[in-house]
Amino acid sequence: MDIAAMSMTLNQSKVQQQASLSVMKMAMGVTATKGDFITSLANETTKAMESSVQPNLGAMLDIRA
Repeated sequence: MDIAAMSMTLNQSKVQQQASLSVMKMAMGVTATKGDFITSLANETTKAMESSVQPNLGAMLDIRA
């Protein structure tokens, strides 16, 4: 194999590696965003369930001096 062909092959592999890395970074960003959304949704659902079990909890405060 001559020098020019080796150079082209090496550059092509570098470009493929950079493209793969970019796609993986994008996928990781999407996954992190989805994970944050699921966590916040679970927290909201938990709060809604807690208030539905005891809806009057904390509604009134009796203070006697």
